[in-house]
Amino acid sequence: MIIEGLMTTVCDDGAVNLSPMGPLVDPSLTRFHLRPYQSSRTFKNLVSRGEAVFHVTDDVDLIARAAVGQVEPFPEVKGAVEVDGWVVQRACRWYELRVVTLDDSRDRAEIQCELVAQGRLRDFFGFNRAKHAVLEAAILATRVGFLPVETILADMQRLESSVSKTAGDQEQAAFEFLDRYIREALMKGSG
Repeated sequence: MIIEGLMTTVCDDGAVNLSPMGPLVDPSLTRFHLRPYQSSRTFKNLVSRGEAVFHVTDDVDLIARAAVGQVEPFPEVKGAVEVDGWVVQRACRWYELRVVTLDDSRDRAEIQCELVAQGRLRDFFGFNRAKHAVLEAAILATRVGFLPVETILADMQRLESSVSKTAGDQEQAAFEFLDRYIREALMKGSG
C-alpha cells in the first residue's frame, strides 16, 4: 500500500529538506519502501545521510507547497529522537527511518528503510474529496514538464469540481495556489 505524506531529510550543509513522498508500506508501518528519483534532493540526502523522517499529515496546503518547492514560511520543526533529522510539528504522526538497502540501478531508486522511532502529535482529521483533489493536483504540478498540456488542464478541471463542492479554506487556498503554479509553468513552457 502507498501512503502519501511528507519527508524531511538533512542536506550536507545541515539545512532541512521537505518533500512529498509516497512510500510503499507494510500494514504495521514498520517497513518503508521509498522510490525517489535520483535527481531529487531527497535521494541525494538519503545516500549521504541514510536517515529520514516520514510524516503523515492532513495539511494539504503544506503538501502542495512542498511538492513545488515553495514552502514559505518553513514549518516549525523539532529534532528527531533516534536519527539525525527533523519532525514537522504540523504533522499528525511521524516515523524515523534508517536506510537498510539502496538500489540505484534505475532512474527511480529503490530504498528499503526500517522504522527506528515513531510518534504522534495530533489526531488525523481525515481526507474529504477536496483534500484528495489537492493531493492529485500536487502530483500534476510535479509532472508539468512531461505530461501533455491537455491532460493536465483536463485533470485540473475535473479536480476543481471536487474542490468547489467540498473544500474548506485550506483546501481552496491550496488548490488555487497549485492552479496558479501549473498555469504559470505551462505558460513558461510554451514560450
